[in-house]
Amino acid sequence: MKESNLTKSIKAYLGMKQGLFFWKEHGSMYGTGGVPDLIVCYKGRFVALECKTMGKKPTVLQQITIKKIKRAGGIAACVWSLEEVKAIIEAIE
Repeated sequence: MKESNLTKSIKAYLGMKQGLFFWKEHGSMYGTGGVPDLIVCYKGRFVALECKTMGKKPTVLQQITIKKIKRAGGIAACVWSLEEVKAIIEAIE
């Protein structure tokens, strides 16, 4: 599965959740490096999801950013499947 297909399936799932707001972060020279692919607000919780296909790892900058988000009290994870995202969101409920 391509990363874009994984991200698309996750976006479809997130779009069906009532009371959930999210956006796809698009990297550019004007953005902040290392910011995860999907930024979510659900039930007052900040969630950041870095989407990767099996066998791929987050970059060092992405790993550092995920750690910073966690230290700030947010939820951040690198995810390789829709099931992982569902588990993260359901844990908030």
